[in-house]
Amino acid sequence: MTIMSGMARMAMLAALFAAPFHAIADEGASERALLNSLKLQTGTVPVPAAHATLALQPGYSFLSANDAQKVLTDLWGNPPDKDVLGMIVPGETPSALVDESTWAVVVTYSDDGHVKDDDASTIDYDDLLKDMKKGVEESSAERVKQGYPAIELVGWATPPHYDAAAHKLYWARDLKFTKDGHSGRSLNYDIRVLGRHGYLQLSAVAPLTLLPKVEADMPKVLAMTEFDPGVRYTDFSPGTDKVAAYGIAALVAGGIAAKAGLFAKLGLLLLGLKKFLIIGIVAIGAAIKKLFNRKQA
Repeated sequence: MTIMSGMARMAMLAALFAAPFHAIADEGASERALLNSLKLQTGTVPVPAAHATLALQPGYSFLSANDAQKVLTDLWGNPPDKDVLGMIVPGETPSALVDESTWAVVVTYSDDGHVKDDDASTIDYDDLLKDMKKGVEESSAERVKQGYPAIELVGWATPPHYDAAAHKLYWARDLKFTKDGHSGRSLNYDIRVLGRHGYLQLSAVAPLTLLPKVEADMPKVLAMTEFDPGVRYTDFSPGTDKVAAYGIAALVAGGIAAKAGLFAKLGLLLLGLKKFLIIGIVAIGAAIKKLFNRKQA
């Protein structure tokens, strides 16, 4: 009787743990299959949809739009986004994408027109930050309704800086995500490379602890990225080319301050802001997702 009871308990325990074990095993096999399917490109890589070229230095790779979308959606658990044109990855093996000590840069492009930089030297970024914080706070409740973590803009991790000679803008935000009582801080390091008809958006995704490493590597990423001849910022033709309805300040704020109100549609994937802000915010979910998974485990 005692032996039978022990066997029964063992059988019951086996039944309880079998499903989670198989689920974990299946998830691991699926992740390996996805990583093995990715094709990392090195050297000089054209990005035709953005009329740009990446001159990748040794130690860096690029994933095409299709592969980058698989990583964001299937590996990192983000909603699909057809605007993603690719991803710059430090390293030359897919395993870097599941290494929590590394980071990645998501590439998108906006063709809203030539962004004038007349306001670059007069922007009060501290005041702008206050408005951004308020906008994020007001819209966080909607994010929670949609099933996403609550989000808080803590402040600048790196204050905005505009390189007038290279026509490149960069800054970093310190973001806090909270879900089910667990919180995590993440880094959203953004670069805008201004061109004749629009701009390239490069959003680095990493845990906040990697800020020194990301800051050290960002100059390399900036140097590797350029528009093709004929569509660079200095190729702008006044009176002929389209001019964007916003300037440098709106790019930092989210790109739509002059259109629909600061962060007005910060909801499901920030659909209204996708070309301006989304990738940095949404892709960050990868790091936060890992944190939550560890906490739950």
